[in-house]
Amino acid sequence: MPKPLIIITGKDGQLGFELQQLQQQFSSEFDFLFTNRNDLDLMDAASIEAFIRQHQPKYFINCAAYTAVDKAETENDIAFAINENAPVIIAKVCNEINCQFIHISTDYVFDGEKKSPYLPTDAINPLNVYGASKAAGERLVVENNDKAIIIRTSWVYSSHGKNFVKTMLKLMNERDEINVVDDQIGCPTYAADLASAIIQMIVKLNNDSLLNHSNIYHYSNTGNISWFQFAQAIQAIAKLNCVVKPIASASYLTPAKRSSYSVMDTSDIVKDFGVEIKEWRNSLELMIQNL
Repeated sequence: MPKPLIIITGKDGQLGFELQQLQQQFSSEFDFLFTNRNDLDLMDAASIEAFIRQHQPKYFINCAAYTAVDKAETENDIAFAINENAPVIIAKVCNEINCQFIHISTDYVFDGEKKSPYLPTDAINPLNVYGASKAAGERLVVENNDKAIIIRTSWVYSSHGKNFVKTMLKLMNERDEINVVDDQIGCPTYAADLASAIIQMIVKLNNDSLLNHSNIYHYSNTGNISWFQFAQAIQAIAKLNCVVKPIASASYLTPAKRSSYSVMDTSDIVKDFGVEIKEWRNSLELMIQNL
């Protein structure tokens, strides 16, 4: 009998890269097909549908997204095309061919007005175009595929690609001091931990086709910190001499408005799938070692 096929979009991104690192480990159970924009054009509805029907996957993980938060304010057409239109087409086709769709979303769907961790069921209210495009995608995915799973994550970093950790390491090596925002609170997510959780979920779904699950889950490492505290930890772990100073968001204006609080409650994904969630600092230490 052929092995179930998992299609994964966004292979050049942080999460796509980390999922590729797990391919070998699970190659006896699953076949994997990783795609980027050259293999699958997410701006072309017809080609998305044809691609999925041709390959007939059992699982489809959509890691591809338009994630340039500030640029999205002026490129909203592209942001909505990739973050809303493409996921809906994937959701519809997956529903028709009985393929489990897993779609990655973001803490940016929340406005930060809540001061306790956001539950998957909490009302969403994005503050910027990027968040609005992801929120629109979420809503339509669930409307068109009642078995779809959406995983919201936050502050993603990896040894691959562009991210806060690598930017900080670069700046700290170049400068004597840097300023980092101290009034935005959230949770870092090591992409390798999220990749491992997703594969664990698929293994569980594959072994139990009747497994009851929700549509929306949250995943980040445990603990909540400000960007300033995150930068302090990076500096300490990497043993760099750069001085890290806290500043208010008001002193560092960006085109897109950011939430002041985006901590998410991850208990549902642990309860339903037995996923292990590591403490943020341990994962950060591991990533910096791997670099």
